[in-house]
Amino acid sequence: MVCGQHKLSELKVSCVRYVWRGLLPAMFLLVLGALYLMPSLPSKFKLTRRFKRTFTPFLTLDDAQLLLKGSGVPNSTPASREAEARKKRLATLRLTLPISTLSLMEILTWTILFAYYLSIGQFLTAWISSLLVISWTYTFLRPLIYSTVTVPIDILALLCIHLVTGSLGFLGHAYDKYGYNRPWPNAWVITGEIIDLLVIIFLIVINLNTPAETVPEGSVASPEDLATVWGWMTFGFINPLVAKGALGPLNEQDVPEVSPHHKASPLLQRFSKVKGKTLLRRIWVTNSLDLLMDGLLTLVSVIFNYSGPFFLKRILDAIEDPTPHAMARAYVYALLTLICSLLKNQTDMQHLWFGRQAVTRTRSILMAAVFDKAMKRKDFSGITTATKKGGGSGKISIKKAALESMGKGDKSKGGGSKPGAGADIGKIVNLMSGDASKVSQILGQVYNLYGAPFEIIVGTFFLYQLLGIAAFFGFVVLLSIAPLNNYLSKRRIFISKGIATARDRRMAVVNELFTYIKFIKLCAWDDRWIKRTEKAREKEIKWILRERFNLIMLAFLWTIAPILVSFFSFLAFVMQGNELTVSIAFTSIVLFNLLRQPLNVLPNFVAQLLQARVSLDRISAFFAEDEVDDMISTLKMKESLLDGTPKDATLGIIGNANFMWNSIEPRKSEAPVQSNAGDLRDIQVTTANGSSHRPGDESPTDSVPSTDDAKFELRDINIIFPEGELSLVTGATASGKTALLMAQLGEMTMSAPSEVTINPRVLLPKFPHAPPDEYGLRPCVSYAAQSPWLEHLSLRDNILFGEPFDSNRYWEVIESCALRTDLEILEDGDFTEIGERGISLSGGQKARVALARAVYARSKVVLLDDPLSAVDSHTARFLYERLFCGPLLKNRTVVLVTHHVELVLPAAYYYVQMQDGRIEVQGTVSELRREGVLDDLQVELVQDQSTGLPMDDEEAEIGAGTQKAVVLADRSWIASQQEADKTRKKPRKLIEEESRRSGGVQWMVYDTYLRASGYHIWCAVLLLIGVTQLFGFLDKYWIKVWGEAYDDTDTSLRAMSQTILATFRELGKLDSGTSDNQISTPYYLHVNPHLPQIDTKTLPSANQHPLFYVVIYGAIGVGGVILTSLNTVVQYSGAIRASRALFRRLLNSLVHATFRFHDTTPTGRILNRLSRDMEVVDSSVSDSLRAVLFRVSTFIASMVIVAYIFPLFLIPATIISYLYVQISKGYINAGRDMRRMQSTTRSPIFAAFAESLEGIVTVRAFGAERRFLAILMQRIDLTTKMWYGWFMMNRWLLLRFDALGDFSIFIITIFALSGYISSGWAGITITTAMQFKVAVYWTCRLATQLELDLNSVERVVEYLDLPQEAPTVIEGKSVPAYWPSTHETGVNDSLSHGGSATSKDFIHVENLVIRYAPELQPVLHGVSFTLRAGEKIGLLGRTGSGKSTLAMSLLRFVEPSGGTIFIDGIDITSIGLKDLRSRVTIIPQDSVLFSGTLRENLDPFEEHTDSECLDALYRVHLLTPGARVRPPTITVGSGSQSPGHSAGSILNRPMTPEPESMHHDDGPESSKSGFIRADTFLAPAQRNNVGSNTPSSVGASSNDEYLPRHMSTDAEIHGYRYGMGNESGVVSPTGALSPVGRPNGMVHFADSVRFAPIPETPLRKDDSSRSLDPDISATFAAAGISRRRYNTRGPGESGAISRSGTMSEGPVLTLDTQVASGGANFSNGQRQLISMARALLRRNSIVILDEATSSIDFETDAKIQATVREEFNSSCLLTIAHRIRTVVDYDRLIVLDKGRIQEFDTPWNLIQKEGGIFRDMCIKSGQMRELETLAKAKAQEGARGIINLNV
Repeated sequence: MVCGQHKLSELKVSCVRYVWRGLLPAMFLLVLGALYLMPSLPSKFKLTRRFKRTFTPFLTLDDAQLLLKGSGVPNSTPASREAEARKKRLATLRLTLPISTLSLMEILTWTILFAYYLSIGQFLTAWISSLLVISWTYTFLRPLIYSTVTVPIDILALLCIHLVTGSLGFLGHAYDKYGYNRPWPNAWVITGEIIDLLVIIFLIVINLNTPAETVPEGSVASPEDLATVWGWMTFGFINPLVAKGALGPLNEQDVPEVSPHHKASPLLQRFSKVKGKTLLRRIWVTNSLDLLMDGLLTLVSVIFNYSGPFFLKRILDAIEDPTPHAMARAYVYALLTLICSLLKNQTDMQHLWFGRQAVTRTRSILMAAVFDKAMKRKDFSGITTATKKGGGSGKISIKKAALESMGKGDKSKGGGSKPGAGADIGKIVNLMSGDASKVSQILGQVYNLYGAPFEIIVGTFFLYQLLGIAAFFGFVVLLSIAPLNNYLSKRRIFISKGIATARDRRMAVVNELFTYIKFIKLCAWDDRWIKRTEKAREKEIKWILRERFNLIMLAFLWTIAPILVSFFSFLAFVMQGNELTVSIAFTSIVLFNLLRQPLNVLPNFVAQLLQARVSLDRISAFFAEDEVDDMISTLKMKESLLDGTPKDATLGIIGNANFMWNSIEPRKSEAPVQSNAGDLRDIQVTTANGSSHRPGDESPTDSVPSTDDAKFELRDINIIFPEGELSLVTGATASGKTALLMAQLGEMTMSAPSEVTINPRVLLPKFPHAPPDEYGLRPCVSYAAQSPWLEHLSLRDNILFGEPFDSNRYWEVIESCALRTDLEILEDGDFTEIGERGISLSGGQKARVALARAVYARSKVVLLDDPLSAVDSHTARFLYERLFCGPLLKNRTVVLVTHHVELVLPAAYYYVQMQDGRIEVQGTVSELRREGVLDDLQVELVQDQSTGLPMDDEEAEIGAGTQKAVVLADRSWIASQQEADKTRKKPRKLIEEESRRSGGVQWMVYDTYLRASGYHIWCAVLLLIGVTQLFGFLDKYWIKVWGEAYDDTDTSLRAMSQTILATFRELGKLDSGTSDNQISTPYYLHVNPHLPQIDTKTLPSANQHPLFYVVIYGAIGVGGVILTSLNTVVQYSGAIRASRALFRRLLNSLVHATFRFHDTTPTGRILNRLSRDMEVVDSSVSDSLRAVLFRVSTFIASMVIVAYIFPLFLIPATIISYLYVQISKGYINAGRDMRRMQSTTRSPIFAAFAESLEGIVTVRAFGAERRFLAILMQRIDLTTKMWYGWFMMNRWLLLRFDALGDFSIFIITIFALSGYISSGWAGITITTAMQFKVAVYWTCRLATQLELDLNSVERVVEYLDLPQEAPTVIEGKSVPAYWPSTHETGVNDSLSHGGSATSKDFIHVENLVIRYAPELQPVLHGVSFTLRAGEKIGLLGRTGSGKSTLAMSLLRFVEPSGGTIFIDGIDITSIGLKDLRSRVTIIPQDSVLFSGTLRENLDPFEEHTDSECLDALYRVHLLTPGARVRPPTITVGSGSQSPGHSAGSILNRPMTPEPESMHHDDGPESSKSGFIRADTFLAPAQRNNVGSNTPSSVGASSNDEYLPRHMSTDAEIHGYRYGMGNESGVVSPTGALSPVGRPNGMVHFADSVRFAPIPETPLRKDDSSRSLDPDISATFAAAGISRRRYNTRGPGESGAISRSGTMSEGPVLTLDTQVASGGANFSNGQRQLISMARALLRRNSIVILDEATSSIDFETDAKIQATVREEFNSSCLLTIAHRIRTVVDYDRLIVLDKGRIQEFDTPWNLIQKEGGIFRDMCIKSGQMRELETLAKAKAQEGARGIINLNV
C-alpha cells in the first residue's frame, strides 16, 4: 500500500503514478547491476559457462571482418587507422556531451525538488525525487566513464522508462479532468512536466540516431551494419533500395552487399570449428542466441497481440454504458490499443529479424558445407541400384517410396532410403537446393513450437474470462476433430513424399530426354519419348490430385473449426442463461479468429518440422559419407603440407594394393590397413535381391548374380613411375587402364592383399604451394580425363584453369596441342565460349583443350587418359612430335594411357600393360626390348638423327627441310597472337545470359494461363468470392442483431442517449433549446443516418429463444465455409487443367525445337522450366491468383462497410490510401525485381555446382577445390544478398502497413466513440477495420508473389513458340515401307577406277550448302557427290572440316540453305523427319546410354526378343561365346605342380544359350566371321598335344570357319586361339586382344577359362639382382619390395586365380545388368560397343558411324570392323574416322577441307596421288607402308570382283 491505502495498480490515483515514476528507473538499475555482475561469476560453474556460450553471438562483425581479411580482404593502412581514431573520438564527443549536459540539468532540478518536498514534510514525494536523482546520476556518469561511439543500450532503456512514466503522469492529468472533472495542476507543474518530457525525448532522439555497431572505415559493410537504432526500428536502411525500385528496374549493383557476418566464407570457417555430436546440435550452437531472442520476443508479441481484444471489450462496454468515466476510459483504451499495436509491430519485426538471422546463417553454412563435403567425398558416379530377384529393374511403387521416406517401409528392400546409400549428383544438388532450404527455413518458424501453444493458452484464458466454462465446450469440438486433422496432416506428408518421388521420376525421364535430345531426335524416338514423359507426368498429376483433395479437406477443417468452436461456445453460454451482449460476442469472435492461426499453424508446422527432420537426416547422412584421403583433397591437407617447404614428387602405388570402385554399402569394422586414405575396411556387398553378404560367402541364389560379380577390381598393383619420364599404360578395352589412373589419383577404394608385407600406399605429390624445382615445376598433378570435362567458360579460361596467364607458355601450349588451326577457324579464337559440356566443340577439340589444360599447368606430374583416341591420325602424329617429344613435357613425369602404342613407344621410357585388372607387364622400354617382350610391337620406322623421332623415308625427307622453317613460323605466329591480344574485340556470346524481364507481367501471360485453365473457371471463382464476402458481413451483422434482441435493449439505448445528451449539455456542446430526443446535426455528420436496422420486435426474444439466433449464426458460418470450399474446388480444377495443357504444349515445343536451339540453350534452362517453373504452375499460380482476388475483395468490402457507416472516414481514408499506394508502388516494383534476381542468381549456383561435381575427379586432381569453393561461396553471397534483401523489404512493408492499419483502426474507434452509434455497429466497424488492416498488407504481398509466380508462367510461355523442325510426318507424302531399297543397285561396279555409276544412284547430293543459322557463315559449300547402295564410304578431314556436318545433313539436323539431297530417288526435304530418321542409323562418337538395364538400352521400346539382343552383344564382342550367367569357379589343389596336373573342377551350372548366329554352317559366308568358337574346355591331356593337327588340340574341325582367313597352320590357329601367336595375345573380358602376348599358362576368356600350353621357352621371372634402372630400383628398395617387369605366376597363380587357389570371378554382363545414367559404370569403349549393338538391331539401309570405335583398342576395332562389314554388307555405310586404318579398305573415301570436298576416290587411287591430302595424312600417321599395303589389297580385291563379274 502506498499513498494512503491505494495499491500500486491503481493508476488513476496521481500519487501512485508519481511513485511509479521513481520506482521503475530504480528497479531497472538494480537489474542492470545484476547483469553487470554476471560476467564476473567464476567460469567453473557449468551453468555459467552454458549461459555465456548461449548468449554469445556466433560471429560478430569484427570476427567476420578478420576472417575476411584472412581470405584476401586488404588490411587498413596506418593513415586510415589514425583517421578512423579521430573520427571515433569526434563521434564519442557528439554523443557524450548532450547526454551528460542534459542529465546534469535533470540532476539539479530533481535535487532542488527533493529538498523542497523534504522541507514541507512530503517524505514519500521526496523519496521518489531522490530515486530520480540517482537514475539521472547514472545517466550522467555512464558516458563519461565508459564512452562509446555506438548507442548505449542501458541509457536508452532508462530514458524510455523515464518517457513512459513521465507521459503516464502528464496524461493522467487529462484523464482526471475529463473523467472525473478534477482541475488541472498549476501552470508551473504542467510546464515543468512538459520541459522534462521534451528533454527526455531529445535525449532519446540523440540515442536513436546513433549507429548500433562500429564499422571501421574502408571495411566491407552493408547498410544494415551502418544503420542507427531508429533505422533499425523503422528498417529505414531499406528506403534507398525501395526508392530506386520506384524509379526504375533494379540491377544487381543496386542491391547493397550482405553483411560480413552473413557471408559464406567466414561462416563456414567458424562452423567447421563448432563441436557437436549431431548436426542438429551444431546448428543449435550456431544459432542459440538468435533463436532465444526470437522466442522471447514472440512471447512478448503474443501478449501485445491479445491486448487488442482486451481493450475492444472495454471500449464496447463503454459504448453500451456511455457514462463520462466509461467514455474517458474508452479513449484511453483506444490510445493504449494503438500503442500496444505499434509495440506489437516492433516486436514482430525484431523477432522475425532474429529468426531470419538464423535462417540466413544456416542456409549459407549448409549450402557451402554441402559443396565442401562434395569436394572431399569419394566419387560414387557409376553406382547403380541393386536389381530385384529375377533381374528386375529394381523399381518400386511411388507409394512404397513415400512410405519408406516416412520411416514406415522396409528400408532393407529396394527403393528405400538406405543409410549407406551414396548421393549422386542430382541428390547432392537437391541437398543444397531443397534440403538445406528446408532445414534453414524451419529455424525461422521454430517460434511456432512454443509461440502457438502460448497463444492458445492466452486466448483460452481470455475466452474463459468472457464466456466462463462455456469457452471449453468449443475446444471439446477441436479435440473431437483433432484425430481427423492429425490423419490428414500425416497423409499430407505421405502425399508430399509421393509427389516428390513422382516428380523425381518424371524429371529423371525429362533429364535423360533433353540431355540426349539430339540422339533421340536423330533416331526418330522423339514422339515415343514424349509419350513416355507424359505417362510419367500423368502419375505425377494423380498424386497432385490426391494432394488437392487432402488440402481441400484440411482447409475445410481449418476454416470450419473456429465456426464450430464459436457456435458451441455461444450455445453453451446462452443455454446457461447468460446474455450474449455485443461486447462479449464481438470480442469472442475476435479471439476465435486470433486462435484460428495457432490452431491451424501448429499441425502444419509439425508437418514441416517432420519434413525438415527428413532433410536434416539426409544432410547428416551425406556429411557422414566416406571421404578421400587427406593427401587426395587439398581441403583436407594439414597446414604443414601447405607450407612452402620442398616436397617429394614420387608417383606410384606400392604394397601390392588392390583397388575397387568406390562402394556405397555400409562397411564392417575389421583390422585396419594402413594407407594414405586412413583405415580401410572390407566392403559389405548387397546382392541383387537386396540381401547382403560378403565376398567369399555362398551366394543366396544361383540364378541371379550378386552385385559383387559385376565389380571390377585392380589386383596386386605395385608400381613406381619414373620421375621426369614418359610412361605408357596400355591394354585391351576394359583391362583397367583408366582404373589404374583413378587408383593413382586416390579415386578408388584401396585394400591390402591377404599377405601383407608392406602397408599399401598411394604415392601422389599434391603440393601446389611447394616451391618449384629447377625447371619451374611444382610437385603437383595435372590430369586430362578420357571423357574431357570442360567448364562453361571461354577456351582460354579452360586452359588456364586458375593459373596465371603466361603469354609465351600459353601460346606454346596452343601450338603444341594442335589448337592453332582450331583457333583460326573459331570466330573469337581462344576467347570463344565453350558451351555446356563443351557443346560448341567437337570431340577432338574437347580432348585437345583438356590436354592443353593439363600441359599448361606447371605440375611435375601429368596424367593423360587416352587423349589420342579422339583425334585423327595426323593430329596424333603432330601431338607426338610437338608435345610428347617437345620441351613442354620435358622433365615431367607423364603417364599416358593410349592404344597408339606403336606411335608413342619410341619416345616412352617406361611401359605398363594392363590385363584383367592386373599389371601384366611393366618395365623400361629398353629392358623390355632386350627381354623380347615387345617383339610383337614392330615399330618399322627409322630414327631421325636430329630429333630421335621415328620416321619413314618419305617423312624424313619432307621433315628435314622444313623443320627449321616451322619453328620460326611458330615463333612469329606466337608473336602475332600476343599483338592481337592487345586489340582483341569483345567475343560473341554463344549462350546468352538468361534474360530477366523488367516491369510488370504482360497481359499475354495472364491470358495464356487463364485460357489454359478456362475463363469460365475464374468467373465462377470471382462470383463465389463475392458471395463469400457477403456471408462474412452477414456473420457480423447477425451478431449485432443478436446482441440487440434482448428485452432490455431499447431501455439501454434510451438511457445511453439521455446520458450523452446530458454530458454534451454540461460541456456546452449543445444548444439549450434542443430537446432530449434530438441531437444537433454537426455532431453526427460522420455517421450515416440511414444505417439498415432490423426491427428486433419482429424477431423472437433472445432471452426466451436463444437457439434461434445460435442456429442462424451457425448456418451463416457453415454456409461461408461451404462456399469457400466450393471456391477452392473450382480453383483447383482450373489449376489442373492449366498444368496439363501448359506442360503438354511446353514438352512438344521443346522436343520438336530445332537443333540450333538446343545448341545455344543450356540444358539447365530447359530443365528449370520443366521442373521448378512447372512446379510453380502446378502448386502456386492458382493459389496466388485466388488469394489476391480474395484479399482485394476483402479490402474493397471493408472500405465499403466502414465508409457506409462513417462517410467522413473517406477523408482520412484518402490520405491513408495515398500512403498505401506510394509505399506499395516502390515495394511492388523493387520486390518484383528482387525476386527475379533471386531466381537468376540462384540458378547459376546449382548449375556450377552440378558442373563441378561432374568434373570432381579433374578438380581434385588439379588441387583446385579451394578455388572452386571460393567461387561458389561468392555466388552464395550473391543470391543471399537478393534473398535477404527481399526479406528485409517484406519487413519494411509490414511495419509501415501495420502502422497505417493501426492508425486506421484508431481513427475508426474514435469515430465510434464520438458519435451516436450502437455498440453493434461499433463492433462491426472496428472488427472490419482489423480485417482491412490485414487485407491491405496481404494484398500487396500476394500481388508481388503472384507476379513472381507468373514469372514462371512467363518463362514457360517464352518456350511455347520456339522455332520448330519440319513435321515428323507429312500427310500424303509417306514413304514406302521398303524405302530406301538397295536390291536394284550394284555395289562393286567401277569402284576401283572411280568410273561413273552403272545403276541407279542411291544417295545423290548436289550443290549442298549448310549453315547452322541464317546469320552464320556456311559450313558446307556447294558439296556434290553420288553414292551407291551398299558402298562403304569413309569421311576424312581435320577437325572442323565438315565431316560430321555432312553426315548429319543426311538426317536433316538443319535444313539445307541450298542444294538437294536425294535418297533412293526421294528428296529428303519433301518427307517427314520421322520417315527419314527412322530409316537411317547413326552411331555417335559420344555414346549415349540411358539409365536402366542393358536390354532397355539396346531395345528401348521392346521391339526385339532377348535372343536378338544377345546376338547383337555377341556380334560386337561385348559378350563372348560360351558366356555363363555366372562364371565357372576353378579350384586348384594344394598339391598341384602346374595347370597341367591340377585337380580342377568346374561347377556345373547352366550355360546361357548362344545365339544361332554363332553356329554357322560351313559355307563361303562363314569365313567372314571373326568369332572364336565356344568349344569345350581342353582336357589336361589335350594341352600336351598343342601344335598337333589332331582335332583334340584345337577343337572340332568345324570351328575353322570362325578363324581369320589368312591363318592356315595349326600353330597359327593355336596361337590365335590361346594368345601365343604374333597376331594377338590375351583375350580380354570383352573379347578384345591385348597388343602383347601373355606368357601365362591360362587365359581368362570373358566368362570362360581356357588353358594354353606352357611355352617351350618361358619368359624368366624377374631377378631382383637385375636392375631395370638404378633410380627406380632404389625407390623400390626403399619401399621394401621387389620389382617385376611383367606378371608371371607359378602354379596356382595363373590367370585370374588368386594365391589361395580360388579363381577370382570376373564381371558378368547380362541383359539385366544395370546401366548408370550416361553409362558411367562402363568404360568408353564398352559404351561404344553397346551403341554398336543397338545399331545392329535396327538394320537400316544407311548407317553412319561417327568415330564409333575411337575408344576401343586396335584389335577389337579390327574385329568390330569385320562385324560391320558383315552385318552392314547391304547397307550404305558412312564412317567418320580418325584412324585411317579403319577406312583404308573401304570402297571410296571423301576428304573434306573447310567445308568442301577436296578428294573423292578409292583409297588406292588417293594414296598414290602425289601432293594429295589423303596421302599427306597417311604419311603423317606414321603407318604409310601398312596403309599402302591395305589399300592395295583392297584395290586388288575390287579388281578380282570386276573380273568375276565380267566372267
